[in-house]
Amino acid sequence: MNRTVTLVVVDPSGALLGQLPPFEVAAPWWQDVSEFGREDRPVLRLLHGDEPGPPGGHVTYLSETSDRPGGLLPAEVDLAPHPHRAAYAEAGGPTASVAWARAALDRPVTAHQRRTWNLSSIWRFDGSDGEPVAWLKQVPSFFAHEPAALALVAEVAPDLVPPVIAVGAEGRMLLPHVKGEDRYGAGPELCDRIAEAFHPAQTALAKSDLSEIKGRFDPKRVRNVAEPYFDKIDGLAALVDDLPARLAAADECGLPDTLVHGDLYPGNVRTDAAGHLTILDWGDCIVGNPAFDILRLTDDLDDPEPVLDAWAYRWAKSVPGSRPQRAVELLRPVAALRNAVAYADFLDRIEPSEWPYHARDVPESLAAALL
Repeated sequence: MNRTVTLVVVDPSGALLGQLPPFEVAAPWWQDVSEFGREDRPVLRLLHGDEPGPPGGHVTYLSETSDRPGGLLPAEVDLAPHPHRAAYAEAGGPTASVAWARAALDRPVTAHQRRTWNLSSIWRFDGSDGEPVAWLKQVPSFFAHEPAALALVAEVAPDLVPPVIAVGAEGRMLLPHVKGEDRYGAGPELCDRIAEAFHPAQTALAKSDLSEIKGRFDPKRVRNVAEPYFDKIDGLAALVDDLPARLAAADECGLPDTLVHGDLYPGNVRTDAAGHLTILDWGDCIVGNPAFDILRLTDDLDDPEPVLDAWAYRWAKSVPGSRPQRAVELLRPVAALRNAVAYADFLDRIEPSEWPYHARDVPESLAAALL
């Protein structure tokens, strides 16, 4: 599925210059700008895209340049400021962030823009030999706790996360390049390895001060998000009404609250040729029941039971008398409700032009809670 791109261009002051003719790119994912985002012409943000939303289709972005490109066409777009706009989505934002990263690295590097959307801006920095050396990740304020999460994990399991090179203003963090590949679509063997590697960290962090992590499951927020869909999704109202009792039963299973990654699936794990694994992207982390992570980790497996059984055995051994399998059973629909709340929170905190990224996710997650 291809994507057609139109770039509306502004100068560094934010003044509109026009738009470039549409062109096709191979990657369908709207947040992926690696084929056309450049240091001298960074992509700032999404302006609008075709319905029903990503992936594919025709997408219009705002881009910045200090030069006036040839072949510009007239453009009519709303460039008014918005209170929820991320710093990296404003004219001058990417330039300032790349300059900050260069100063932190203090070596010759070439910058490559990889991704930009309402949840992050990602740049890769290559050394003089062309090899990647570091990544700049910049996030909006509601993900600002990610460096704190990385530091917490590093204290108990330093090999499990990338070390943080530097943390800066406006959600900037600089991370070293992690060799290997992201393991999208990995099978049960790797999922079990991920769960096994994360288990000691979660047991240790259950005894730590997690006050820097901003996020706990809130049943009242679930009701606020779900209520508009009560007459559209059969059984949703009853599930939400039963939520306090379900959560109380899950607490009685005896698993401690700990640091929950929040999006622990193989695509957020990188492995190298030696098999070493690194867990990335901690922006969705919360304090809560570790069952949420194993549910996400096994969500796409055809037969998740062996991985779930091994996870439950570890927790039963670490917390004698606990009932991990019962906790998973009780929290399975709650995990989907938590996802719906997360997407609704994104919509509340981003500007309307970026809503297409998440608009379908809220009702789909609510419906998934009843499956």
